[in-house]
Amino acid sequence: MSAADAYVGSVTTSPAAPAGRPAPAKRRRAGRTDYAGAVYGSLLAASVVATAGSAGDFPRLQLIGLLLVTGVVFWAAHVYALVAGERTVGRPVDRREVRRVARHEWSIVEAAVLPAVAVAISPLLGLGHPGTAWLALGVAVAQQVAWATLGAIRAGASRRMAFGEGVVNLLLGLVIVAAKAALGH
Repeated sequence: MSAADAYVGSVTTSPAAPAGRPAPAKRRRAGRTDYAGAVYGSLLAASVVATAGSAGDFPRLQLIGLLLVTGVVFWAAHVYALVAGERTVGRPVDRREVRRVARHEWSIVEAAVLPAVAVAISPLLGLGHPGTAWLALGVAVAQQVAWATLGAIRAGASRRMAFGEGVVNLLLGLVIVAAKAALGH
């Protein structure tokens, strides 16, 4: 199974699909949101915001840059790891597969955008450094919970299961909030 196939739903077999390949009905359509990547990217953005101030005050532009660069670096690392990890030894890398995986994982980068926007607009809200960081952290955690819940709903989970996904992700986000509070900034 190629790295790109790892994303296209559960691996099943059917008369229409070769063994070990996703059945056509289960294939992920191009352009469909990668909820796992969005949740991961949101958690990453929250972690960046929570720990950025531990090394001193970061001006807004530095925090925006840190959020976006970290998102891009982790996106590239995911693409590399997934392509390399699924590649058969001795088989050359297929550029189309790399592009598919890169597009699929792009939601990791996109998840850094809203917290970065929160940092950018914080002066309009009259927020200083601590308030800016807390706003960005709140945005990151809120989108993490929303993406997890929407992903569960889109996967066909019951309302109870979708609620549970949201609660688990809220708890993960609150761990980061607690870490920020413990760092004292």
